Amino acid sequence: MAASRIIYLLLFSSLFSCKSQETEQEGTPVAKNVILLIGDGTGLSQISSAFYYKSTQPNYARFPFIGLIRTSSSREDITDSAAGATAFASGVKTYNRAIGVSDDTTEVATLVEIVSQQGIKTGLISTSAIQHATPASFYAHVKHRKQYEDIAAYMIDSDVDFFAGGGRQFFNQRSDGRNLLVDLEANGFRVDTTALGAFTDIKTQSRVAYLLAADHMEPVAKGRGDFLPKAAELGLQFLTKDGGNFFMMVEGSQIDFAGHQNNADYLISELIDFDDAIGKCLDFAEKDGNTLVIVTADHETGGFTLASTERENEDGSTYKDYTEINPTFSTKGHSATLIPVFAYGPGAESFAGIYENTEIFHKILKATQWSPGK
Repeated sequence: MAASRIIYLLLFSSLFSCKSQETEQEGTPVAKNVILLIGDGTGLSQISSAFYYKSTQPNYARFPFIGLIRTSSSREDITDSAAGATAFASGVKTYNRAIGVSDDTTEVATLVEIVSQQGIKTGLISTSAIQHATPASFYAHVKHRKQYEDIAAYMIDSDVDFFAGGGRQFFNQRSDGRNLLVDLEANGFRVDTTALGAFTDIKTQSRVAYLLAADHMEPVAKGRGDFLPKAAELGLQFLTKDGGNFFMMVEGSQIDFAGHQNNADYLISELIDFDDAIGKCLDFAEKDGNTLVIVTADHETGGFTLASTERENEDGSTYKDYTEINPTFSTKGHSATLIPVFAYGPGAESFAGIYENTEIFHKILKATQWSPGK
């Protein structure tokens, strides 16, 4: 009798345990959409500047999960944007200057290529030329990041559904005399080289390309205005118009440009603009409930520091005034500092911790259960 009761209890416990595991697995949220925002060159000090210089609460403060990534490339301790973005887009470490290829220059599949084969819409937005290192790493495969005309040619046959940025000259002012804008249109793109339009202007289109500058877009303080948050909002409207899932990458490119120039005003204005774009994406994700938003950077640029202001006493001695910030730089290149990762939405908790930059790719696939392909 006692033995029978023990067997019964063991069986009951086993069944209950299996049921609990099934419930836990069934209850795990799966992201249907992903927005990856990359603030090129943005380290913790750049992000911190928004908390001192933005007139409203930064959108960075809205994220419940924060992690850190190591950014070294396959051959260098300090990465460049090409190797850094390839790590995000393909989950592999590669050498600096490589776009969509591994360390041995073999082509590697990108997120855009992988998910497009599964019927998922894709979009790329940048304040640089669309052929620049970060956006290029999501759709092109070249040995060197400066092969801009070759990179532009990859866009023609890509599966990108929506893109916006600069880089028009690499389509229509080429050394080979070709006009790839014509080829874009032949492959289903509506091409606009004037300005972002309203959603009503593009809602019946299957693919849309905005090429709004010959090379990079103007800085936000010199005429670009609110292009980035508006493009993010328009991209979300377009990619969701048919009710399917999507992946969208949004890059705030010129935070990096400002870091290279050691120009604090330029940097802070670009960072605040990028934060506004983050807000548009978070607003969408909060309403949608099925969208994973990730914000990170490929590397830090400039060795940016929110230092104190140095002042002089009447006797000529100096002191640090801790009541006023003086943004400073230690380099005109990149640095090897760990980079923050912010995440919101289904699967966001997996982005906490410290890990390699290649894990961004793998964590996206895990959170969405999108097949990694062959």
